[in-house]
Amino acid sequence: MRARLRVLATAGVAATSLLLVACSGAGTNQGVASGGGGKGSVSSQGGSAQVGDAAFSFPTVRPSTPIQHVVVIFGENISFDHYFGTYPNAANTDGTPFKAARNTPKVNGLSKKLLTDNPNAYNPKRLTPSQALTCDQNHGYGPEQKAVDGGKMDKFVENTETDKCTGQPVLFGEPGLVMDYYDGNTVTAMWNYAQHYALNDNSYNTVYGPSTPGALNLIAGQTHGGQAVDPKTGKPTTDAYVVQSPDKNGIGTITNDPDPYYDDCSNNNGKSTNNLAVMHGQNIGDLLNQKHVTWGWFQGGFKPTGTANGKAVCGAAHPNVGGIAANDYSPHHNPFEYYKSTSNPSHLPPTSVQAIGHTDQANHQYDTSDFDAALAANNLPAVSFLKAGEYQDGHAGYSDPLDEQAFIVKEINQLQKSKEWSSTAIVLAYDDSDGWYDHQKSPTVNGSKDAALDQAATCGKDPVAGGYADRCGFGPRLPLLVVSPYAKTNHVDHTVTDQSSVLKFIEDNWRTGRIGDHSFDQRAGSLNGMFNFRQRPSKNKLILDPKSGAVVSNH
Repeated sequence: MRARLRVLATAGVAATSLLLVACSGAGTNQGVASGGGGKGSVSSQGGSAQVGDAAFSFPTVRPSTPIQHVVVIFGENISFDHYFGTYPNAANTDGTPFKAARNTPKVNGLSKKLLTDNPNAYNPKRLTPSQALTCDQNHGYGPEQKAVDGGKMDKFVENTETDKCTGQPVLFGEPGLVMDYYDGNTVTAMWNYAQHYALNDNSYNTVYGPSTPGALNLIAGQTHGGQAVDPKTGKPTTDAYVVQSPDKNGIGTITNDPDPYYDDCSNNNGKSTNNLAVMHGQNIGDLLNQKHVTWGWFQGGFKPTGTANGKAVCGAAHPNVGGIAANDYSPHHNPFEYYKSTSNPSHLPPTSVQAIGHTDQANHQYDTSDFDAALAANNLPAVSFLKAGEYQDGHAGYSDPLDEQAFIVKEINQLQKSKEWSSTAIVLAYDDSDGWYDHQKSPTVNGSKDAALDQAATCGKDPVAGGYADRCGFGPRLPLLVVSPYAKTNHVDHTVTDQSSVLKFIEDNWRTGRIGDHSFDQRAGSLNGMFNFRQRPSKNKLILDPKSGAVVSNH
């Protein structure tokens, strides 16, 4: 997301679950699967408020695997080496002790040479638990390409580092910060999940750049189709921050973090006048609606705290472990609000707990408290996307690994204690790297054709799917884990995957078909290498301590 520090601060499918820790819409009778018209003004109203799905009258869709519920927890801004560079070896000089199981497989991490003789200006250093709060790094579409330096991976300090920032000394920063990493004494829960389930060390940001492109790729495999609009009139406008390389109708590619038009809380609850973005095309929500599969996006702070000028206000805020507060809700972290068909502009609540996951006035957009309520009521949707409030989403500058751990462990613990756990899977994924150092060059599978933004040695000479500029990828390497009774145990998968691999798993599991229009889902690697669907589901439940990440029980 934008580098900023805001001070204050059951239904249609049987009950089996997949939790994707990481990151659709109104009924198909609306006939709208886009962000609005290309030339006229764009309506600020989202999808239908009808309660058609809530009648529970649709036939079930039999999943293609034992997984019948997907819950996606989509984290913020972490490179693979930043969390797993020295896995499974922790220093154990401070923090929560960690000892790996015997025969733990190796990952493609930081070798001794990379730790002591790195080609970058500084060697990587271990960050301690007391340094959990750090400055936010530069994770722009162009700077990340420059850091790669044509595959040499040696220009991170010059291009993505931020070692001085507002919020110091609470926020840690020093020269070479961008190179640094945590180990199992700080990100203890993540390492424990890797020990007991499956970790992928070859997963990538679908394209380079910040949060919004990553979130859009999670649900659509597509960042092209964006359009800049005036926040007051809804009329299309021109804005290079909102949309790159627009065509004659103003349709182009989103590479930055503009707020979504279909959200009352955008532009800091309407206090600023920045142009906003809409997306044309369809996303996984539209496909799930067509199959009458229950689903929802659940985000911290989505529930309004009031109204102003007839619009919802999202004013909830919480402090992180360092005492720095930020607003919980970030509009540009919610990808479904860019699409008219899957938006809930006024942040209307579900009509009942039993309606969660079905089409009603909430249009599948909810607060994280609604997820907890649905789970407690045995009404877990088939597909759920979870997004923590900002203080717990892991984004440097206003969040941190310790607050992130508290959120992830809380949600996973309660899922493991639920009746759905016997067929639940948990995959942890991220929206971008924050610019943090990772030594592994990503494979280039899609080029671009924008000389102003492309690094020729990285993106400029490769085929461009659909002719759409500014979708250079894959981007930086990111963590990806699967936690499930069907996950392989203490397993490291090396399959090349990206954010749209999560999308593809959902598509394949519910036989929705593909997004189309040159979405990355058509080339995405499979998550199946992290599962063993031939085995009986494990009866063990790994319960962790939300504060320390240590194992409480595993039986």
